[in-house]
Amino acid sequence: MGVDLKAPIKVYMTRKLIGVSPDDTVKRAGEVMLEFDVGSLVVVEGRDVVGFLTKGDIIRRLVIPGLPNTTPVREIMTTELVAVPSTTPLGDVLDVLSKKGIKHILVEEDGRIVGIFSITDLLEASRRKLETAIATE
Repeated sequence: MGVDLKAPIKVYMTRKLIGVSPDDTVKRAGEVMLEFDVGSLVVVEGRDVVGFLTKGDIIRRLVIPGLPNTTPVREIMTTELVAVPSTTPLGDVLDVLSKKGIKHILVEEDGRIVGIFSITDLLEASRRKLETAIATE
């Protein structure tokens, strides 16, 4: 009852991308994370994803240095976006996460960001499989 490492990442990714504007305050971004119970947000300008913001970014780049929570997202967001094609096998994506030391990765199709994948998505998929197996016993 494992996960299929050869399955394309689009099987496991979340299509629900939750975003903020680069001009939003970090406080607003934190409120959005809490409201949607997510650990990361895409930063969107117009129709383009221009950055990425995680709880870790907020702790490392705002809380520890003592910046105010009114700081604009653009000042602490990650602009070096890591993305993989939606057809990339799960095993390869896990390798990228491990090598880059990151927990979230963007998923693209035809040059557009269509989803996001995190280790939590994998745990969620495993839990659903387990619940299904238990229910059918």
